[in-house]
Amino acid sequence: MNDEHPQSPEGTPYATIGQSPIIRTFTPGLKALEGRYIRYDVLSGLLLGAFTFMGLCPMLNYSVPSGLWGTFLKNCPVLKKKIMILLTLAVGMMAGSFAQEREITLLHDGWKFFQGAQEDGASPELDDASWESVTVPHDWAIKGPFILEGNGNTGKLPWQGEGWYRRRLVIPLTENARHFYLIFDGVMAFPKVYLNGHLVGEWDYGYNSFYVDITDFVNVGGQNLLAVQADTRKHDSRWYPGAGIYRKVQLLMVDPVHVDIWGTYVTTPIVKPHYAEVRIATNVRNTSEQGDSISLFHRILSPEGMMVAEGHVGKVIAAGKSARLESSLDLLNPQRWAIENPTLYRVESTITVNGVVKDRYSTPFGVRTIRFDADHGFYLNDKRVQLRGVNLHHDQGPLGAAFYPRAMERQLEIMQQMGANAIRNSHNTAAPELLELCDRMGLLVLNEVFDKYDGKADIGPETDFEAFAQRNIHNFVVRDRNHPSVILWSVGNEIGDVQWNKDNGFHRLHTMLNYVNKYDPSRPTTLVNDSWKSAALRHFDLYDVHSWNYTRRYRLARQMEPNKAVIISESASTVSTRGFYEFPLPEKQTDFTPSLQVSSYDLNAPEWAEIADDDFMWQQDEPYIAGEFVWTGFDYLGEPTPYDNRAVRQMGMTDRDASRSSYFGIVDLVGIPKDRFYLYKSYWKQDETTIHILPHWNWPDRVGQKTPVFVYTNGDCAELFLNGKSQGTQCKKPTSDVSPERFRLMWREVVYEAGELKVVAYKEGKVLGEKVLKTAGRAAELYLSADRKVIEKGGMDLSYILVEARDKAGNPAPLAADQLSISIEGAGSIAGVGNGNPQSFEPFQANLVKLFYGKAMIIVKSGAEAGEVKLKVEAKGWKGQEILLEVK
Repeated sequence: MNDEHPQSPEGTPYATIGQSPIIRTFTPGLKALEGRYIRYDVLSGLLLGAFTFMGLCPMLNYSVPSGLWGTFLKNCPVLKKKIMILLTLAVGMMAGSFAQEREITLLHDGWKFFQGAQEDGASPELDDASWESVTVPHDWAIKGPFILEGNGNTGKLPWQGEGWYRRRLVIPLTENARHFYLIFDGVMAFPKVYLNGHLVGEWDYGYNSFYVDITDFVNVGGQNLLAVQADTRKHDSRWYPGAGIYRKVQLLMVDPVHVDIWGTYVTTPIVKPHYAEVRIATNVRNTSEQGDSISLFHRILSPEGMMVAEGHVGKVIAAGKSARLESSLDLLNPQRWAIENPTLYRVESTITVNGVVKDRYSTPFGVRTIRFDADHGFYLNDKRVQLRGVNLHHDQGPLGAAFYPRAMERQLEIMQQMGANAIRNSHNTAAPELLELCDRMGLLVLNEVFDKYDGKADIGPETDFEAFAQRNIHNFVVRDRNHPSVILWSVGNEIGDVQWNKDNGFHRLHTMLNYVNKYDPSRPTTLVNDSWKSAALRHFDLYDVHSWNYTRRYRLARQMEPNKAVIISESASTVSTRGFYEFPLPEKQTDFTPSLQVSSYDLNAPEWAEIADDDFMWQQDEPYIAGEFVWTGFDYLGEPTPYDNRAVRQMGMTDRDASRSSYFGIVDLVGIPKDRFYLYKSYWKQDETTIHILPHWNWPDRVGQKTPVFVYTNGDCAELFLNGKSQGTQCKKPTSDVSPERFRLMWREVVYEAGELKVVAYKEGKVLGEKVLKTAGRAAELYLSADRKVIEKGGMDLSYILVEARDKAGNPAPLAADQLSISIEGAGSIAGVGNGNPQSFEPFQANLVKLFYGKAMIIVKSGAEAGEVKLKVEAKGWKGQEILLEVK
C-alpha cells in the first residue's frame, strides 16, 4: 500500500487526520485529529461528493485514493479557498466526535437557606432539612417586612445580617481527569465558599464576579456539600444593596488543559471597509502533571454561523503553568456592530494536545471603532452619536437585587422605546447579562466598577488597597472587555477624597486606572466627578474623558483642559411620582410639600440638580458635549430624595414617614412610565410621533379653577381644546433661556371643567396627530395586559401583568386606589407585586396589591415544567378578571 495511505491494524487503507497531504495543504495549521484514523476512501468520497454537489468543482473522475491530491489540484485550483473552508468545517466536525467538551451547570435550584449565624454551617454532617428551600438568584431581604422606622436610604428592608446557603452536588466519574470551578456572578457580601467542610475561597466586593478553584476538594463520583456564607454587616451603602446569592452560580468542569475563566481577549485594532484585523489573545492553563505541546485553533463564525476566518498557534506549556497565546486573523468585508445593527461575530477556540480535543471556548465580539472628540463628542464607526443615556441601579423593584435576565431585558426595552441609546451601570459592577443584552440590543455602555473607595466597595481599614484593586479590576475588566457595547471604563463615582487628593487620593486613582489599562488598553477611561472646583487640581490628567454630574460642573475642567471630551454622567435628577399632581405649580425646583409625593409636572429637582429641559438646552448650546446619562431611567429601592429620614424630620415628621424608594426615575419602580418618559421620547426620538397630555382630567374639587395643561410632543406647535373650545395655540421657543419653553407646550390658564381635552399637534405646519383625554367615571372594571403571554420553563423567565382600572366606557380611572387580591394556578408563581408608590410599605411578595393612581403590576415567574398559568385578579365590588399564560 502506498505510504501516503497508512494502514490501520486491520490492514484497511486509512488516512491519518492531520498527516494527509490534502488536509495539510488546504488547512495547514489544523491538526485537531492528528493521530486519529479514518478510512481514507470514505473521507475522500465524502469531501469530493460534497464539493461536487455544491458546485465547487466539476464532476471528478478518480478511481483510486492515490489520485485524490492530483485530482483536486487539476479540477479545483481556483476554488482552493472555498474548499479549504469546507474541509476545515468537516474536520472540525470530526474533531468534535472525539472532544471532551467543557460542561457548565447552572446551580439554580436545590438550595437550602438559613438567615442568621450557624456555627457548623459548612459541615456536611449538619442537618439542614428544616432550612428554607430557595432558588438562586435569591435576595433574602426583599420579602421584608419593612422596618418602618428604618433607613429609607437603604429601602427600610432587613438587608443587614448573615445568611447561609447549602446545596448538594453530585460530580460524576469521567474517563479523563477534570478540573472544577465555581463561578459566582455576585454575592452580597463578603462571601466565604466551603466544599465538603473546607474553606475553598472567599471574596470581598459584593457586586463583583469571582470564581473558586475547587478541584482539590471535589469528591468525584460521589456527593459533595457546597456551603456559602454571606455577611452584609460590614457592607456600607447609599441605596438598597440586597443580600445573599443574588446572581447566578455555575459549576464549570473542564479538562486540566483549558482556556482560563474569561480567558480570551478579542480586539479589532484595524477596521477598514474591506477587512478587519481580529487579534485574539487566549490564556491557556495547563493544570495537568506534565508539560505538553498545546495547539490552539480559532475559527471566526459570522452572525449566520458560517466560518469566515481561521487560524492556529501552538506552544509548549509546562505543568502547572499558564500561557498567553496570540493570533491575528483577517476578517474580510466585516459587518460593523452599530446601534441600528448590532452585528455579533463569534470566535470558537479549540485546544488540542497530541491531536485530542481538550477544550472548546466561545467568545462573542463585534467589529466597530469608537473615539471621543473634544469638540464633537462621541463617534461610533466614524459617525457622530449623541449619547442619550440613562443610569440604572442594580435592583429590579419588587424582585429586589435578585437578578433575572428578563427583568433587565425589559428595562432596556422600555428605555429604548423612549429613545435611549446608552446605559451607565450605577455605580457598581453589573451582572454579566447586562453587557450581553446591550451587545445584542445595540446599547452603548459606560461601564463602572465602584461608587466610593470605602465600605460601599467593601474596602475597610484593614484592606490592602493595591491587592484589592488588582483582583477586582482584573475580574471587572477581563470579564467585560470583549463586549462591543462597552465604550468607556469608569473607576469610580463622586469620590470626594480622590477628587481633592486627600489620603493619597490621586495615587489610589492612578492605581485603579493602571490596572484598567493593563487589562484593556483599547478603551478610554474616566472618573465620574461632582466637586467642580476640584478640577483645579487636574485629576483629569490621569484619565481620558471628562465626566461630570449636574449643573454644568464640567465647565472648569473643560476650560482647563479643552482637549478632552465631555460627558454629563448624571443629568437632571428630576423627581416625580407617577400619577400625582399638585397645585399651584412650584415657583422653585426645590418646592417640596409635606404630601410625601412629588408632582408629575416635572418641574422639581433637588438643589444640587436640575430639570430635564436644562440638560437638553445645555447640549444644544454646547455641542461639544458627547451626551448625557439621566439620573435615573427607573426608580430604585432607597435614596428617596426629597423624603429621606433627615428631610422628613426637618419637616416635623418622624422616620416612619420617610419613603423607601426613589422618585428620580423616568419610569416608576414597577416599570410604568411617568409623564417624563414622554418628554424624553419627544426630544430623543423625534422621528416617532409623540403626543402626551398631562395631568389626568379628574378634578371634581377644582371646577372653575386654573389647572395647567402640558403637552409633550415632537411637534413644533399644538392647539388645545376643552370640550370643543380652543384654549389657544402654543409653539416651542427654541431660543428661550427658560428651558421648558424650548421643549414643552404649556397652557397655564386652563379653567377646569369635566369633559374632554383634545390636542392637535403640528410639525413644520402640517398636522402631526391628535390626542384625547377624558374625565373618567367611577372605576368599574379591571383590565389586565401581559408584556409576554408565552414564557420559558425553568423558573427564570418572567411575565409582567399590568393591572389598570377603567370606567364603564373603558376610560382609564386615574384615582382608583382599591386593593386587589390575586390567585394563580398552574405552571407559575407570583414573583413580586407593586404599584410604583414610594410610600407603600406593603410586601413585594404577596397575593395582595393596591392600585396606585389606577395601576399596579404583578410579576409572574415560570415554573420548572411546561404548562398553563391562570392568573385571576379581583377587587371588592368588581368583577374579577383572568389572564392565561403559556409556559413552554
